[in-house]
Amino acid sequence: METCCHSGPGYATPLDAFRNGAREKLLYVPAIPTGENAHDRFDYLATVDVDPDSPTYSQVIHRLKTAKNQELHHSGWNACSSCHGDASKSRRFLVLPSVVTGSFFFVDTADAKNPKLHKVIEGKDITAKTGLTYPHTSHCLASGELMASFMGDTEGNATGGFVLFDEDFNVKGRWESSATPFGYDFWYQPRFNVMISTGWGEPNCFKNGFDPADVAKGKYAKHLYFWDWEKHELKQTIDLGNDGLIPLETRFLHDPAKAEGFVGAALSSTIIRYYKDGDTWKTEKVVAVEPKEVEGWALPSMPGLITDLLISLDDKYLYFSNWLHGDIRQYDISNTSAPKLVGQVFIGGSIRQGGPVKAKGGGEVEVPTVKGHKLLGGPQMIQLSLDGKRLYVTNSLFSTWDKQFYPDMAAQGSHLLMIDVDTEKGGLTLNNDFFVDFTAEPDGPALAHEIRYPGGDCTSDIWL
Repeated sequence: METCCHSGPGYATPLDAFRNGAREKLLYVPAIPTGENAHDRFDYLATVDVDPDSPTYSQVIHRLKTAKNQELHHSGWNACSSCHGDASKSRRFLVLPSVVTGSFFFVDTADAKNPKLHKVIEGKDITAKTGLTYPHTSHCLASGELMASFMGDTEGNATGGFVLFDEDFNVKGRWESSATPFGYDFWYQPRFNVMISTGWGEPNCFKNGFDPADVAKGKYAKHLYFWDWEKHELKQTIDLGNDGLIPLETRFLHDPAKAEGFVGAALSSTIIRYYKDGDTWKTEKVVAVEPKEVEGWALPSMPGLITDLLISLDDKYLYFSNWLHGDIRQYDISNTSAPKLVGQVFIGGSIRQGGPVKAKGGGEVEVPTVKGHKLLGGPQMIQLSLDGKRLYVTNSLFSTWDKQFYPDMAAQGSHLLMIDVDTEKGGLTLNNDFFVDFTAEPDGPALAHEIRYPGGDCTSDIWL
């Protein structure tokens, strides 16, 4: 999965990965049981064949069971391109935190098609040592350590913290010198001695579904946190206000010489650019998805709900998903202060033809069919191929939110799709030959979430 002459995992530069990276042949996708008897079935890691020359192309070829009632969510690697110069490191172990129980499952992918469970740390043991619950993002560090963000304290109240693991996946303790009010995602950039983190909400609230009243009560985040990477100290907090309600995924530009990046504010449905100006960090709203006026929904105005975003490895395009509106967008970010919409494709959403929600003035989406399957839910997690030509999409956000906003999908299961990308002028097209059906899994339907490649990808690799 790696080019020749590499001294360690990953690639020397983002452009090396973009130009010389091998085509992905496998995907790893966490799958959460849903439908009847879901609580009696195991969460698992699905291995998907994406080699077009394989007889099992577009199929789940392996299922690694973990434990029951975990809500596997995001994943990470034990090593990435931040360790590229260290020949003693290898990208071998996939890290699978459970949002609900706080347990961590470490998966050995030495046999890429048949990953094995290597180690499990129970959530209660992590909580006893750190006082943190509800883990989210994990990133490998150049030191060989692993760091994970957390969203809650021992009572499930909102708090942002980070836990360090050593190379043998033992808990070392807390990374930060003081906690933040909320936690969720993070990205670090040592060249500028900075780490940026975001927040979702109070676990006691979001775990049961979304109540708009909780936003007014301050139960959901609206801040960006800027840390001193060397000292582990919070240096600056920016209140994004109503333009930045629930800032979720954050992505630096891949070029480590660039001190700027983007964050997607889910509820406000905006893309916020952050950048360094002298000794301080500043933000500006650069994209806004207008809400749709609707009938037959919980509120009279429906946000797009930006739930995931990523940047191509050449830093040319930004992509994000509107989970409720049902579209994926591609923006040219040659001018990072003025992204230009160059591609858009609808693959579902809440405002669909024949559905209960109607857009005032018309405009319901005709949901496409792939291989005879009418698509359920809306686009959620996305992952781009190293060369930027294929965008993979799943549609589960969080099981309780799935049940609230897309009950049909929550009952029947979700799917994995592929979008073909025009990397020259921009453009997105749904691939009608690729469809992975998690509604028809052997043990029952499942909800597919984040996507990883054995060789690294746009959202797990960090360059120094």
